[in-house]
Amino acid sequence: MRIAILGMSLESVSFLPNESTIEDFERCAVRGDQIEARYRNTNTVVGGFIKILNQVGWEPVGIVHTQLGAAGPCSEDAFARYTNEIEEGLEKVAGEIDGVLLHVHGAMTTPTRTDPDADITHLVRKAIGPDMPLVMALDYHANLDERSILGVHGFFGYRRSPHTDMGETGERAASCLVKYIKGEIEPVLAIRKPPMMIPSIFSATNLRPLADVMEDARRLQETSDEYVDVSVFAGFSYADVPNCGFSVVVTANAQNKQSADEVADEFADKIWKLRRQIANPFHVYGLQEGVTAAMTKVKDAAKPIVILEHADRLNDSTYVLRELQKQGARNAAVPFLWDPEAAAEAVASGVGSIVELAVGGKSCDRAGGPVTLKGEVLWAGDLVYKVSGPMDNGNTINLGATAVINAGGIVVSITTYSKSAIDEDCFKAFGLNAIDFDIIVLRSKTHFRAVYEPLADEILVIDTPDWGPADLKTLPYQHVKTGDLYPFADRAER
Repeated sequence: MRIAILGMSLESVSFLPNESTIEDFERCAVRGDQIEARYRNTNTVVGGFIKILNQVGWEPVGIVHTQLGAAGPCSEDAFARYTNEIEEGLEKVAGEIDGVLLHVHGAMTTPTRTDPDADITHLVRKAIGPDMPLVMALDYHANLDERSILGVHGFFGYRRSPHTDMGETGERAASCLVKYIKGEIEPVLAIRKPPMMIPSIFSATNLRPLADVMEDARRLQETSDEYVDVSVFAGFSYADVPNCGFSVVVTANAQNKQSADEVADEFADKIWKLRRQIANPFHVYGLQEGVTAAMTKVKDAAKPIVILEHADRLNDSTYVLRELQKQGARNAAVPFLWDPEAAAEAVASGVGSIVELAVGGKSCDRAGGPVTLKGEVLWAGDLVYKVSGPMDNGNTINLGATAVINAGGIVVSITTYSKSAIDEDCFKAFGLNAIDFDIIVLRSKTHFRAVYEPLADEILVIDTPDWGPADLKTLPYQHVKTGDLYPFADRAER
């Protein structure tokens, strides 16, 4: 058997002014046989696809795959470029493949499309005909509706955030495809949407009671006598789209269609009843309050205090950095601050030089504006590394020209390409050790928790005015149906 592998993944923050371009996608695009070479033995969706196909002796047929993190909307040119490539690639292998494994995020937007992921799915279905097996893997933060699952035989989302199970999700999807082609199952899907949205910081799957819901989903798959898989999607609240919010998708054997509907109803009802607890699992600090608390706590802390500047969507917000300077912080670290211009200037100046740079806060008018950093360049050069942390393990990351500056006791690494610091690679890459710092500033939402919860003495989540706030009511939604969703509306019953 020959199985096509393809995908285009982007988590779009609709409110960001800068679009994700062809150049952005091309930096991580792989094609043909390069897909298997790049992703084999990695903890990624495509790595999971390949693992299962290799186990059963089936041949992966790479078409194209490209994946960005959270960024601005996909440009129309980029969407057209890769969908055309997908379509043409499938045409070239027509009659030569037996199924398709597709990876999309589920929260991509373009300036004119509110659900381009579903558009990709339908384009693939049209290209391969009505009967060929098509199975998908998506991000836990996908925004979905009935159109999302139309024409699909299996639909699988991450069950963990931090997404340490990306490889497992690819394996679940590929295993479903294998079972279907072998005639062992006849998959059917059911989808339900509890009417609620939450900020990404509250979607971490180790936070109760959401953790209990996710554990129930895993347990059902493991204990069911018949084939069944439950994917709970938290949605992505910073994509301004009509289908924003939670979803439950059940993939089951055809003889269990009624059971699939009942399971989807059960989990949707469970999530809705827990909505207030899910939406308020911990305290979120204001800027000055949070930094002051961190400065106080370090005096008695045995390990670093982590400050999460969670509202930052592009890794260039400067609110916390500026407040740390104001409050006289020393022995603090701000890893992976995105600013191509400042990175280039520091690299050109060289290791050991003293530089004065206007850094960060340039992506949009909510990013905080540049902060002046004056200090010694500790490291400078092009940064390419393989992920050593649990999420995305083994994948290759290229951050381009990068520099590390010690600005009066605050050590800042400045990158050309945007990447959230979620593991210790943001220190190890420069010969530094995270545990040596008193305060560490991160910009992840949930993904940092896998590494930094055990590493930190305490985690303080700080809200700032950037485009990923904790209070969703402050966002200028145009397409989200706020009148129907919690926390904008709260009906006693669904």
